[in-house]
Amino acid sequence: MKAQFWSFDIVFAIIIFIFAIVILTFVWINVSGSYSLSYGANLQHMQAQLQSLGTQILSTGSPPNWNNAMQLGSPGTWANLSIGLGNGTSGALSQSKVGALLNMSKANYQDVKPALGVSYDYYITITGGGNNDAIGINPAGENITTDQATMIPAVLNGQPVQVQIQLWSNSSLGIE
Repeated sequence: MKAQFWSFDIVFAIIIFIFAIVILTFVWINVSGSYSLSYGANLQHMQAQLQSLGTQILSTGSPPNWNNAMQLGSPGTWANLSIGLGNGTSGALSQSKVGALLNMSKANYQDVKPALGVSYDYYITITGGGNNDAIGINPAGENITTDQATMIPAVLNGQPVQVQIQLWSNSSLGIE
């Protein structure tokens, strides 16, 4: 009788152990799947914003003379702006618009995001032809979790330049 009692305890313990493993596996698969779906959706959102910003940067913006219409000390006036750095010639950038965006970003980084049409952090560099402009926050020391970047060839002051646009996030799952 003693051996039968001990066998029943072992069988019962094994059933509980297997049941616990099945539950943990089910929870793990669901959490992992949710994380993957959330991260993937947010990555697609970031890529869409990056593509849109790349197109917008080469445009003149709205209004086309936004750099003269905005008031640097009043970020509230930036709400109706759509920032573009183009000067009206295909692929050519305006030095005054680049300077205006640089000053705006230094004055109030967060209020520039809506004017750029992004919800993520941004870092835009314009290099080449004697230019080395950096606009936004460099993600190098920011412990980023997600980033997307693109390079766009352009012309500034008659010289070829490369515009690198980087959108990044250091929040959980890249959610903004």
